[in-house]
Order: sequence, then C-alpha cells, then structure tokens
Amino acid sequence: MSATVLTRPPASTAPATPQPRRTRVLALPEARWAAAATAAFLAALAVQLAGGPGWASGALYAVAYLAGGWEPARAGLQALRERTLDVDLLMVVAAIGAVAIGQVLDGALLIVIFATSGALEALATARTADSVRGLLDLAPATACRIGADGREETVPTAGLAVGDVLLVRPGERIGADGRVLDGASDVDQATITGEPLPVARTAGDEVYAGTLNGTGALRVRVGRDAADTVIARIVALVEEASETKAPTQLFIEKVEQRYAAALVTATLLLFAVPLAFGAELTATLLRAMTFMIVASPCAVVLATMPPLLSAIANAGRHGVLVKSAVVMERLGQADTVALDKTGTLTEGTPRVTEVVPLAVPGEERPTEDELLALAAAAEHPSEHPLARAVVSAARGRGLAVPAADGFTSTPGVGVRALVGGAVVAVGAPGPYRTHPAVTGLEEAGRTAVLVLRDGEPVGVLGLADRPREQAATAVRGLAALTGRPPVLLTGDNQRAADRLAAEVGLTEVRGGLLPHDKLTAVRELADGGRRVLMVGDGVNDAPALAAAHTGVAMGRAGSDLALETADAVVVRDELTAVPAVVALSRRARRLVVQNLVIAGAFITVLAAWDLAGTLPLPLGVAGHEGSTVIVGLNGLRLLRERAWRRALPNEEGETR
Repeated sequence: MSATVLTRPPASTAPATPQPRRTRVLALPEARWAAAATAAFLAALAVQLAGGPGWASGALYAVAYLAGGWEPARAGLQALRERTLDVDLLMVVAAIGAVAIGQVLDGALLIVIFATSGALEALATARTADSVRGLLDLAPATACRIGADGREETVPTAGLAVGDVLLVRPGERIGADGRVLDGASDVDQATITGEPLPVARTAGDEVYAGTLNGTGALRVRVGRDAADTVIARIVALVEEASETKAPTQLFIEKVEQRYAAALVTATLLLFAVPLAFGAELTATLLRAMTFMIVASPCAVVLATMPPLLSAIANAGRHGVLVKSAVVMERLGQADTVALDKTGTLTEGTPRVTEVVPLAVPGEERPTEDELLALAAAAEHPSEHPLARAVVSAARGRGLAVPAADGFTSTPGVGVRALVGGAVVAVGAPGPYRTHPAVTGLEEAGRTAVLVLRDGEPVGVLGLADRPREQAATAVRGLAALTGRPPVLLTGDNQRAADRLAAEVGLTEVRGGLLPHDKLTAVRELADGGRRVLMVGDGVNDAPALAAAHTGVAMGRAGSDLALETADAVVVRDELTAVPAVVALSRRARRLVVQNLVIAGAFITVLAAWDLAGTLPLPLGVAGHEGSTVIVGLNGLRLLRERAWRRALPNEEGETR
C-alpha cells in the first residue's frame, strides 16, 4: 500500500460553513410592483386628505391600480382562457366597478392588499428554494482522490464514482457517502442524524457526505454517486414535500372558484336582465355596481385577516415568527405533535450530570471535586464537545484546574496528559465498559467517560444533553391541546430517547431515525387522518417539517434549511411558546368564525336590499365599510398582552 502524505488542503476546498444564498426582496418582480402600488396609494391618500388637487390624487390612484393590478389581471385572464375563475380577477373587477361608481379609494385599497399578499407568497417560495439549493453547499465542491498509484488529486465531488478512494484530512467535510477503509476520527454528523456529539469512526464505519471530520485523517471508499447521497436525497425529499398541497388549501381553492363564478354571474345578470326588459341604463349600471361593491369578498377577506394578523403580531412580540396568516390558521388545526429531540426538547449541548469517584486500592477515594478537577485538567486543551462540558462543569463549581503537560488526543479513545506528576487519561471506558459504575450510567442513558490515573480507574463521569427547562410543561400543554401526548422522533439511539421521554412525559418514542425515516413517520401519521405539527431544528428535520401539516423550527440554533422550510420559527427557543401559539391560533380561528358571520350577515342584508328594493349607494358603501370596521376591531383584540398570557400553559399544561 502506497504511503499517503498528509498536507494542508488547497485553497479551493469548500469552507466548513457554507455561505447561504438568499434572494433579495426587491429582486422579485411581485415585491417591486407591490411596493410601487403601496407607495402610490399612500401618496394619493395623503394628497386627498390634505385637500390637494383632484388630478394629482387621481393620477396617483391610477398608478396604484396599474402597478398592483396588472399582474393579477393577467393571471385572471389566463385563468379565464382555461375556463376557471379566481379571486384575484374578481378583485380587479370589483376595483374597476368601484371606480365606475366613484369609490376610487376602496378599489385602490383592495388592489394594494392583494398585491402585497402576492409579493409575500413569492418571497416565501423564493427563500425556501434558496435554502434547498444552499443545502447542497454542505457537501464540498472538491475532494482529494487517491489513485491506484497512491497519488493524490483534487477532483470535483460531482465526478466521483462508486469505488473511488478519498483522503479526508482533519477539519474537512467528507465529499461522498461511503465507508472508512482506514484511519480513526470523530465525525460531526449532526446535519444528517441530529446526534448532539461527534461519533467515533474507524475502519468499516459508514460516513456521509457533508459531515465534518474531526482531528484524525480518514481514507473513505465512495459508496454512492453524488446524486444518491443522503444530503442529496434530503434536498429531493424537501422539494417533493413542499410541492404537495394540504387538504385545507385544496378546499380554499374550490370555494374561491365557486364564489368568484357566482358573484360574476349574479352581477352580469343583474345588469343584463333589466336592460333586456327596457330598464334605464344608468340606474341599472348603478344597481349592478352597488351589488358588486356590497357583495364583494373584500369584507370577508378583511374579516379573516385582523384576528390572524393580530395573533401573528402578538406571537412575534413574544419570539414566535409565523410566516403567514394561512399558517396561523393551520397551527390550531393540529391534532398530533411530533417532536425532535436534540436542540428541540433538549439544549443541544452535553453537560456533566454525574460525578462518580471510584475506590483506588491503597489510596483514599477522591472527592467529586477532586475527580472533576483532575479530568478537567487533562481535557482543558481539547476542543471536543465532551471536553468542553467537563471543563465547564469544573468552572461552574469554582474549582481550580491544575496545569497539564504532554497533552495527546486519540480520536474515538480520549485524551491523555501529565497532571501533577501522574498520567491522567480521560475517555471511552474501553476494557472497563462492564464496570458497574459505567453500566449504571449507560443504562440511565448517559454517556460514560472514564478517568484513569497512572492506569488505574479513579472515577466515571456521566454526561447527557439536558432537557430544556420548560420541556415537560410544553409537552403537557401540547397533549392538553391535541388530546394525545406528542410523538418523539430522533436520530439518537433508542436508549437515550427513552430516557428523555420518561423525563418529560412522552410515551411514544422512535429512535435511530435518519431524515427519510422521520419523513416516513410523519406521512404515516398523516395517512392515518392526523394533522401533524412537526417541531424540529436541524437539516435532518427539514423533510419532515415540509411534509407535516404545519412545521415549527427552533430558531436559535436551527439550520437555515429548517428555518426556511418551517411554517413558523421559535426565535428564543422557548419551548412553551409552541403550545402558546397553537392556543392563540385556535382563539384566532374562533374570532374568524365570528367575523365571517358578521361580514356574511352584512353582505346578505345589503345584497338582498339592493336586489329587492333600492339601496342608496352611500348607505351601501357605509354598510360595506361599517362591517369592515366592526370585524377589524373585533380581530384586534388578540393584540393585547393578556391574549398571550392566557395562551401560555401553566405547570399542569392548561391554558386559560
């Protein structure tokens, strides 16, 4: 076997942290047109309120109509050619009708609302696409391939073939899925499996493209083509899941078609039939346009938006970003919750939970503080997450950490250093794995770290990823809202998952899941008639977040893909905010129903008056606008601080 010389990677090697690609807001034509329409509308309104010349406000209103209305008008005409109707076209027709009877302000406001909504939808779609494309940057663009003669060459990862042998140096990202031929290292696989700690990888172990190599060098045989790697499959799964439509969305589209067709038909009949019987043109047109105004869905749309937007604003003040009004409505429809473990229910960083001194033959048993200080001295130079946890625990107790010399680190084994004239080793239990102290900690779901002094075991440290402080309260709150305990879906081992589940009150646990396994679990729940709320934080959660009825990401340490794929983001990582926003959503939905009843009653009464008698135009406009004011004020109740406090679960998980 030819020797391989370890050298520094060339400058072209992909960086450890890829830079996200993000579409600028004004790069989207929908956003530019919406901004132009809004600016023109506000300027026209200012001129009108200031008593300025009519030609100036009229010209500005015309700009608002053209900027915000040409695109929905074009889409509506395209829909007509395909023999369908949509609300966008209906709004343009209603706006034109408003102009025809002198209600220019109402029509312009309607145009601006729909143009802004279309821009936000386009931005959300573009950002999700950016994040999916950016995920591929986790895998390096190039890799070091070892030829049959032992020579190294830098090649594009897209050109790697099954059977190629790669050299992965310390600190590099692995270029392809495969198996380790030789070498030993700790590999950070959090982007794929969600495991909170780097895992030891030696000959025969599987590794994944895009994961980060630790301090050792590895030779890896490529096992999959670039298009078939786990990271590439995650991208494909997210794209596939994002393209599917929820039943709620399909229902909304059906209602939109029927309402638009019915209103257009009724308006045309109201204009054409009286004319056919000799009615006067101006009066007939006035009645038809009045009907278009009072029966337009503008009042209904505004009846649904204030409660949802108020809930969004209130949630945003408390660290929960809900990406749209549709998402806010769907949050309250969830009847099953699926939770990720690492970084969601837990803090995502290991901590020392137990310090177990052992009896040493011929010596006095060390105290907990002495054992922890000894381990921290040996671990101090290391950058391994477990080492940082040990040092942090010693500092947290205010211990003096002795100086260490001759530090060495062996991937997958541990560290060794000279402390106070003794050789101290800290790491995997190895031959002492059957020691009662070690097995007791591991059976409790802890990671056991053995401390040896001059070859004799002097103690064992137990480390674990601690549950978030409010995890149990959040679990109880979600269970109370949905009527069943949440399901835990995690890439961690089953034993660690079971231990956490017992601590926070979960009963259904699925451990050892890869991203596609989580996606399958969510789809199985959905196929059983459940509306699944998925809560996660990592790249490995993204497919499940996209496939769920609603996805919520933990924002502080969440991956870019998870944040973009999710429908809502908990910015401050306060887990009790999840049941709170679900409860707030349900209150918003109740207000939506109230407002729809109010708006529907106004539309019914005013439309019936116009059809059965003569509805004065000023009274029709006043009734139409009055219903809007009433439902708007009713929806704004959710802006109050009290609404959020009532939505937060108490210790028993109940909301008030």
